[in-house]
Amino acid sequence: MKKLWRVILILAPLAVPAGLQAQFTWKTNGSALTLAKYSGPGGSVNIPAAVNDLPVTAIDQNAFYNCADLTSVTIPGSVHKIGAYAFQNCPKLANAIISDGVTSIGGAAFEDCTSLTSITIPSSVTNMGELAFSGCASLTNAVLAEGVTSIGMDAFFGCSNLVSVTIPGSISNFRPYAFAGCSKLASLVLANGLTSIGMASFQSCQSLTNVLIPSSVTNIGYPFSDCTNLAAITVDPQNAFYSSRNGTLFNKNQTALILQPPASHGDNYSVPDGVGSIEDSAFEHCLNLTSVTIPLSVTNIADGAFGGCSNLTSVVIPNSILSIGDGAFQDCVRLVYVTIPSSVTNIGPYAFYGCTGLSNIIIAPGVTAIANDTFNNCTNLRSIFIPNTVTSIGQDAFYGCADLIHIDISESVTNIGPYAFEECTNLTKVGFRGDAPTASPSLFLSDTNVTVYHAPGTKGWTSTFGGRPVGAWRDN
Repeated sequence: MKKLWRVILILAPLAVPAGLQAQFTWKTNGSALTLAKYSGPGGSVNIPAAVNDLPVTAIDQNAFYNCADLTSVTIPGSVHKIGAYAFQNCPKLANAIISDGVTSIGGAAFEDCTSLTSITIPSSVTNMGELAFSGCASLTNAVLAEGVTSIGMDAFFGCSNLVSVTIPGSISNFRPYAFAGCSKLASLVLANGLTSIGMASFQSCQSLTNVLIPSSVTNIGYPFSDCTNLAAITVDPQNAFYSSRNGTLFNKNQTALILQPPASHGDNYSVPDGVGSIEDSAFEHCLNLTSVTIPLSVTNIADGAFGGCSNLTSVVIPNSILSIGDGAFQDCVRLVYVTIPSSVTNIGPYAFYGCTGLSNIIIAPGVTAIANDTFNNCTNLRSIFIPNTVTSIGQDAFYGCADLIHIDISESVTNIGPYAFEECTNLTKVGFRGDAPTASPSLFLSDTNVTVYHAPGTKGWTSTFGGRPVGAWRDN
């Protein structure tokens, strides 16, 4: 039968000093107590281990929430659970002692305790909730004792003064964004025993320069995005899943390039021969990179592979590449010229989104579709050749290509998505060599200078198309 809890106010607690007896509200099931609410004046608070011979085993959610004058708290080992939001937004809390015995720290339990300077997580903790210490902007040191098994999502997110952390081997994995935004984190020790490093775990840790991956790690979920000063990743040679070469992270047999640290190798980089795939976000935000050489062994450029490489001006895509992933070159603002070879059969959405310096694109026959937003906001794009293998052009594919003047669309295109040419304000002529494709009336939204032309003898045309007038065919 489920135990029933009741809220009581202890008026004469045997284990609580007389001055504190009216500051705690308790819940009890008859055999243990939960601290339901603290209503005292703040300052330094020692939570009792027992009251009237009943052990204090939990701190309820919101128990100290927004306690503006709380400066210090000691949590005894009798307490097993600290509830969600228990100490959230206690702005003067500078010292919190969590005794060994606590097994669970709830979500946002100490979030925005902006005066907290250091914290030790005892070995008894097996569960740490999301945002547990998020926003503790004065936190400089976090010690996770050997034995701790859990770090929650966003647990230390935005602890902008945290300078060092050791992840003990007892933690087999930790959740995404666990230390994201810890911009002063310069010392990171990952102990052997760790098996998984979560997505964006150390995102925007801009003081991090070197990382050693222990032999136990079997899964890395791109944890170092926006770590702009990361110069080298070194993998323990005994690791069975990953390896490194000159500071770059690869899979074990080095057929997949996983991560090029943004601050390594200077301006130019040659992908080693034998690599078959450039993985998701492998070169993302490599701000110093100006040119890259890709060997014929590479067949796949994955999602976001070169996203945000704002100084990349030169890349030759070899005639071995089959696929260019979503956002592969997104925001490469200085990329001027790209030739997509005939080997490519798939170009993902946003592949060249925001490439504002791109003026010329040649797509060789082989590509069957131009996906959504592929060339969105390529504001300097003046010409593009669309081969007769392309059957569809996606939504917003050329949105905001303000310098595009003329485009010739082959007879193979049968479908064009909404807003495909919206805000192409200098576009004057669009020629169609085949029958009228399926298209939205919003195709040329805001393009007031466009006239549509179609080849003689083609079908399905009326006096307007995509909201613009249709004229007699012109070859130039």
